[in-house]
Amino acid sequence: MKIEKINDNQIRCTLTREDLSSRDLKLSELAYGTDKAKSLFRDMMQQAAYECGFEANDIPLMIEAIPISADSIILIITKVEDPEELDTRFAKFAPSQSGEELPGSSAAPPKPEGADDILGLFNKIREAKKSAALAKSTKTESQPEEEEEADISADEASFNLTKLYAFPDLDCVIRASHVLGPVYHGMNSLYKNPATREYHLIISKSDHTPEEFNKVCNILSEYGSSIKYTPATQAFYREHMECLVEYAALQKLSDV
Repeated sequence: MKIEKINDNQIRCTLTREDLSSRDLKLSELAYGTDKAKSLFRDMMQQAAYECGFEANDIPLMIEAIPISADSIILIITKVEDPEELDTRFAKFAPSQSGEELPGSSAAPPKPEGADDILGLFNKIREAKKSAALAKSTKTESQPEEEEEADISADEASFNLTKLYAFPDLDCVIRASHVLGPVYHGMNSLYKNPATREYHLIISKSDHTPEEFNKVCNILSEYGSSIKYTPATQAFYREHMECLVEYAALQKLSDV
């Protein structure tokens, strides 16, 4: 169990397969508050108090769970000094007492702003290639289905999608890097806009799968906002913005 202090009110705990198996605990049990899960959480908080001075006596805690594999997870634990903050944050998810939907509310939790559907994009690419292959097969002898699927998968792997995210300050970027550092190893560069003092991260799918990159983008959307990216963006940034970390920004900042 690895516990790291993010700031005075927040810690990050990484639970691995070994941490769970030593307690005969399954990852799914964490969500249901079993006795073993409660025991693990008590030990976690005791370790956090001893190693990081993170005391949370009688203070409400907000826990964000980010799975990083089938049997490991990152927990972001935040002190909530003002309980009304939670009420405000989650009010849009709660139905009205009359059972009617509140004006401007949605029955389903809204999608985080800027969290693009990467998987949807790759599905569109796949469908477009299938349609093109089908049209071609009407003119020439079609290739075996297995070869066709292999060609599509190879094209998807070589399609290097690039995204752009803006952050209000460097602390937000560092917090995101602490979460993504262990799981993301693609190419990404961090720039600072001298006019707005915002921090902009250009991040590429590289050799990650569409599912992995989709998860990365969803996590980044929790800390920053997505901005439209064009092929000319990187050249513009190199000329007009200050490059802080090139090629491996998240990986290097995760050590800060």
